[in-house]
Amino acid sequence: MRVLIVDDSPYFRKAARALIERRGYEVVAEVASADAAVEAVARLEPDAVLLDVLLPDGSGFGVCATITATEPAPAVLLVSSEDFGTCFSLAEQCGARGFVLKYRLGHCELANFWPEPAPELEP
Repeated sequence: MRVLIVDDSPYFRKAARALIERRGYEVVAEVASADAAVEAVARLEPDAVLLDVLLPDGSGFGVCATITATEPAPAVLLVSSEDFGTCFSLAEQCGARGFVLKYRLGHCELANFWPEPAPELEP
């Protein structure tokens, strides 16, 4: 399972990478903007994307709608530090698998939103 992290905070990206990798997923790239996210999805074809709702150059909801319209479409999990009250319904409308507040990501079962990573084979 290859994951792209999209967030403008380098601190959050670092923490998210550590969490995702501990759970057995492979982080293929980290980007900080909407434009970079769309480009990275087209170039890298990740299986999953962890996508911030608020990006400096656009909305994560808009990015999600764009990248989930591609083939193969990655499984997108939206995150934000703020709950705007409409995030869950907007997440569903733009094609995301779900929405999680950033502070709850560590307690979130990623397999509820993304396919589980394949178990590592012993040599």
